[in-house]
Amino acid sequence: MHTTKTWRRTALAAGLLASTALSGLALAQPGPVNPPATATRTILPDFSDLVAQVKPAVVSITTTIDASQAEVQRVPLPFPFNQMVPHGAQGVHEARGSGFIVRQDGLIVTNNHVVKDGSAVSVTLDDGTELKAKIVGADSRTDIAVLKIDAGKPLPFIQLGNSRDVRPGEWVIAMGNPFGLGGTVTAGIVSAVSRDIGSGPYDQFIQVDAPINQGNSGGPLFTQEGKVIGMNTAIFSPTGGSVGIGFAIPSDMIRTVSGQLVASGHVTRGFVGVGSQTVSAAMAKALRLPDASGALLASVQSGSPAAKAGLQPGDVVEAVNGQKITSPRDLALTVATVAPGDEAKFHVLRDGQDRDIAVKVGEQPLEKAARARTDEPASRDQLGVSLGALTADARDQLSVPDGLDGALVRGVRPGSPAEEAGLRPGDIIVGVGTQKVTSPSDATKAISAALSGRNHAVALRVLRDGEIAFVGVTLDEAAG
Repeated sequence: MHTTKTWRRTALAAGLLASTALSGLALAQPGPVNPPATATRTILPDFSDLVAQVKPAVVSITTTIDASQAEVQRVPLPFPFNQMVPHGAQGVHEARGSGFIVRQDGLIVTNNHVVKDGSAVSVTLDDGTELKAKIVGADSRTDIAVLKIDAGKPLPFIQLGNSRDVRPGEWVIAMGNPFGLGGTVTAGIVSAVSRDIGSGPYDQFIQVDAPINQGNSGGPLFTQEGKVIGMNTAIFSPTGGSVGIGFAIPSDMIRTVSGQLVASGHVTRGFVGVGSQTVSAAMAKALRLPDASGALLASVQSGSPAAKAGLQPGDVVEAVNGQKITSPRDLALTVATVAPGDEAKFHVLRDGQDRDIAVKVGEQPLEKAARARTDEPASRDQLGVSLGALTADARDQLSVPDGLDGALVRGVRPGSPAEEAGLRPGDIIVGVGTQKVTSPSDATKAISAALSGRNHAVALRVLRDGEIAFVGVTLDEAAG
């Protein structure tokens, strides 16, 4: 009711202003007003034909989530925006988002957060057909997931364009399922490119002002040529609704990540083992650098590919494989795209001298560990987790506080009690019940002891994203 009143007051004020303007115009110049013959007419673009072509390839996605996995979390803005609503039986929620078909055999790209923690995923096509979907693979670091449906016939699809060609100011169209309203189209312009919003190490979002809201997650952002140049993923908003600041994952990243997910179900990223920082003006002066650009190596991990190649703290990386490096983020993004096993040519400045150093790139330790088999059978068989040692590399990747030890969760078996409880690779078990654990063997023994007799549940103390909390894991009594 308050909204309606506000609208009426605004409309009345606008009407009064319009009347005043028209009255003044009538007195000054009776009759119609014609623009000068030399004036150039500007015609706004009409997207209707384009939308008609693209719309059949855009889908709505519904993910069924147990209430225990659907708790609302406090997250900083910007934030992802799938829509969560209660549904059906008590304790069941549905997350609604969007996606788009990229291959006629039913391959679909969407956001990881749209399908994350889901016990079932369904896709609704533009014609209303609802189909079950299989998750081919997902990557939490870039928030990209790939689904597969079987429609029994070739499906319309849209192509990924080249996001590197996107420029601020060009028209773009967003499509998706905001608030469950499937097939919604909005338009705007590109506000900026390569935005780092602090959501992950590989941020390079396209910022747009097209109105996008909850449920738009995973929907395409495309150009006037009908090529997808991004996937709507997050918004910045004090209210949770659109205020004209939206963010889309660039299509070049979608192409790379989704290709790996289709090929192997996971993403492999390059790793060299360095810590870098921005070169400040004061640091440039102190190190006698020509300018404050590049990535200053603050640390080089012992035994890492960087150390083996001869990179040293104090080196300033100016380019990798000919690609200019202007910041630590540039360095991380560039190295991540190099295939493990390949050589990368680092151009560095050391003691005022230019050097070219070849580094044989390795694989990100955590991603490799998440796929490795465990040698701790008790924890694997009972809970469905594989545990590993908390190595120096893992501590650095996860920012584990000094003096804190535990067992690294390297993998979680799908459908296991651990997965149902919400455990995931990268979690660190630091305690079982009230007992502190400092290694995988400690954790295994403590879990076995806690599950002895008729006890079919165990309380784990877990470190995740700098916070420690208890996670209760309950076993199936028949299987236990």
